[in-house]
Amino acid sequence: MTQDTTGAGGVTALAEADAPVFETLVQMTLNTFERSALDPETYLLTRIAALVAMDAAPASYLLNIGTAESLGIPLERIRGTLVAIAPVVGSARVVSAARNIGEAFGLDLPDADAG
Repeated sequence: MTQDTTGAGGVTALAEADAPVFETLVQMTLNTFERSALDPETYLLTRIAALVAMDAAPASYLLNIGTAESLGIPLERIRGTLVAIAPVVGSARVVSAARNIGEAFGLDLPDADAG
């Protein structure tokens, strides 16, 4: 039996599970926005930049970009953030991030091995 664990379904499954790891992650991020003293857009763009630098999993992008979208942060600002950090983190991390973001949101991306 296989279960789709990508995109919103994967995050939902994790959130609904008896998941002490998920609960720990939630506890780690509580109050970080308030303590950062940043505006919501800067806070989320900074988090997205950090995710790229860490080569984060799709679920991490789903949570943060989903929040950015719900706050009305334009996709162009997220794209601009990726462009701005590319010289620092490298093209491989930005390409990986783009693929993980696409996977998180269920986009039909071309197979990297096809050609």
